[in-house]
Amino acid sequence: METHEARIKRMTMRSWRRGTKEMDLILGPYADAYIARMDEDALTLYDMLLEENDQDLLAMILGQQEMMPQFAKLLAEIENFARGRLAKG
Repeated sequence: METHEARIKRMTMRSWRRGTKEMDLILGPYADAYIARMDEDALTLYDMLLEENDQDLLAMILGQQEMMPQFAKLLAEIENFARGRLAKG
């Protein structure tokens, strides 16, 4: 059984090592900022998101593809976080 700490570490690593640099730069900082504070339900949803294809996730975040309903709120939060980081420079 995976401990909570191991799960956080695994999910953070997977956020930074996606396979596409664009998603690394979107999910990595988001995970650093929020993953340790997520409750169990949020962690489970984020873990499911990490299983999705990078090209699909990026297209959803960029508004080029409709968001999957189960991830719509989470992806909107991630998108707002990423846009905020870009605005800060």
